[in-house]
Amino acid sequence: MQLTGITIPGYRVYEYLLVLSPHQELWNKIKQVKQEFYDVYEAPTAIGGRPHVTLVNFVQYEMMEERLINRLKVVAMGYHPFKVELKDFGSFPSHTIFINVTSKIPVQNLVKTIRTEAQRLMKLNDDNKPHFIMEPHITIGRKLKPWQYEKGWLEYSNKHFAGRFIADAMLLLKRQVGEKRYQVAQRFGFQNLPVGTKQGELFG
Repeated sequence: MQLTGITIPGYRVYEYLLVLSPHQELWNKIKQVKQEFYDVYEAPTAIGGRPHVTLVNFVQYEMMEERLINRLKVVAMGYHPFKVELKDFGSFPSHTIFINVTSKIPVQNLVKTIRTEAQRLMKLNDDNKPHFIMEPHITIGRKLKPWQYEKGWLEYSNKHFAGRFIADAMLLLKRQVGEKRYQVAQRFGFQNLPVGTKQGELFG
């Protein structure tokens, strides 16, 4: 990732992902699909990382993390668990193949809520703004070479996949810029509580 316009020397910058993670059985099933894709098409991105639905990715100074976690806790407290339906495969032409999320609206509504409530805390500067994912999906292979995409999509556009999970929490993952693996920074359970406190009282 190219970071530009960072003006505070000495402060650590992290890459963050806010994600929905499937339950273990489905997680294993998706891992198997990713492994099969790797075995045939030799795409290293297919076997790296955890299967998940990304809600937002961003870079930020580590010193902002505590404020961000507090804000996301409040969002999650007021949010309700919902079902995520997965069916078959889709693609972003020329570079990415993924599992379709067919129950898009609950995920999109959550992303909009996060954008409204936490966007300011996710923005590092004008050159590094958060990327909110409005087309929910679970990546199988990304950054594919043209031959990997063309052959892979020819096969996977005719393959079937079905799965579902209850999203009862979101995970904040982090890694220092340049590192390969993300660590879990925080889990935010959806508690469906009436969060009636005014925003100014919470964050004043």
